[in-house]
Amino acid sequence: MKSYSIALMPGDGTGPEVLREGVKVLDAAGAAYGLTFNYTDYDFGGERYKRTGETLPDSAVAELAKHQAIFLGAIGHPDVKPGILELGILLKLRFALDQYINLRPVKLYPNVETPLKDKGPEHIDFVVIRENTGDIYTGMGGATMVGTQNEIATQVMLYSRPIVERCIRYAYDYTRKRNNPKKTLTLVHKCNVLTYVGDLWVRTHKEIGDAEYKDIKQDYNHVDACTMWMVKSPEFYDVIVTANLFGDIITDLGAMIQGGMGIAAGGNINPEGVSMFEPIGGSAPKYTGLNVINPLAAICAGGMMLETLGETAAANAIDKAVHDALASGKIKSLSAGKMGMGTTQVGDLIASMVK
Repeated sequence: MKSYSIALMPGDGTGPEVLREGVKVLDAAGAAYGLTFNYTDYDFGGERYKRTGETLPDSAVAELAKHQAIFLGAIGHPDVKPGILELGILLKLRFALDQYINLRPVKLYPNVETPLKDKGPEHIDFVVIRENTGDIYTGMGGATMVGTQNEIATQVMLYSRPIVERCIRYAYDYTRKRNNPKKTLTLVHKCNVLTYVGDLWVRTHKEIGDAEYKDIKQDYNHVDACTMWMVKSPEFYDVIVTANLFGDIITDLGAMIQGGMGIAAGGNINPEGVSMFEPIGGSAPKYTGLNVINPLAAICAGGMMLETLGETAAANAIDKAVHDALASGKIKSLSAGKMGMGTTQVGDLIASMVK
């Protein structure tokens, strides 16, 4: 049996509940495909911060780096000021482990409502690849005369050729592997206004595509146009590659058109190192301990983890189980408390359908 070492970070609120179901389905896939998972729990999150004042010590980063993947529940505590945990845990890990790709599938499953009129699963099935370590999020900039009428603040959109190139190349590889009939990689940026950084992205996209990926069609959208087309004609897209800030915005739009945060999974990926996988919906503290939160995003994140680890058959089995469970009509809604069954029952259903 092939064995994987997985770090578990249940985190805050309903994070432990959804992560428990994600692990349940992972274990079912492992049993079906000859895989075992050795889990190590880490208690980083709001309660630990309140108790110790500690978010994520450097020693913990070194320890987490020894695992083959990190599986996260949720970070966010109502008694901790916003930004402390996110910056101290999530962004710290992203930069320390060089998780330079944020991978966000946008897929509408059967019997899931979308706000888009006359669109179904055949229309909404694409992937957004967001560069994850550069851009405005590097924190370069500053402020002066703070609190006065003349206050000035700057935030620098930072990109180098190597940072852009590795993201573009990953996106071309992913488009080729995905092998959708469209075989199209769409770059999303704002090169008509952000002329320096935009030009770097546009040239890199074209040069790498022309030289190494002649089988992949190239396309380009300004980010404002992309938000229109994602709503009007989502079937237009196969794979989107974009910069950090624009990706942060359009992936939330993508989550809504696929049915909401309850089904949205994400991966923070270092293709040569340790990646972290999570449901996108947050900690939802008001539902903690009620067994009503939707675990599907965490289950899908577990499937993404298997795909990234190279266990494609097991990953596909989880995706098919989610598809079949939703197609069966047994799950009435993706909204907390309206699913027609509890959190643990949804996990049981998906696990029983993994083959």
